[in-house]
Amino acid sequence: MNPDNKNFFQKVYEVARLIPEGRVTSYGAIAKYLGAARSARMVGWAMNGAGSMPEIPAHRVVNKIGLLTGKHHFDGTNLMQQLLENEGITVVDNQIIDFEKHFWDPFKELGSPA
Repeated sequence: MNPDNKNFFQKVYEVARLIPEGRVTSYGAIAKYLGAARSARMVGWAMNGAGSMPEIPAHRVVNKIGLLTGKHHFDGTNLMQQLLENEGITVVDNQIIDFEKHFWDPFKELGSPA
């Protein structure tokens, strides 16, 4: 793996750790916050690798319209959905209901990155 990717992945994990219970964000929102607005796919790759890191709430990162696009990276068929529902988020047909209500924007919540 390219060392720059590892550094980017670490930054992604730092932001993901801050997503509060009962809230979700998108791959693109994390990418934009990190100054790499066109790197949503890289954030997705980082989250794919977070399955072995229980301290990273990867289930709280979804696509820009609230679809659970990363669900196949979780053990079990509906684990991602179950984790979100345990936090009070309703999911129907792999999509978060009231996505805007649950959306956590790193820029609004954390301010500008250091």
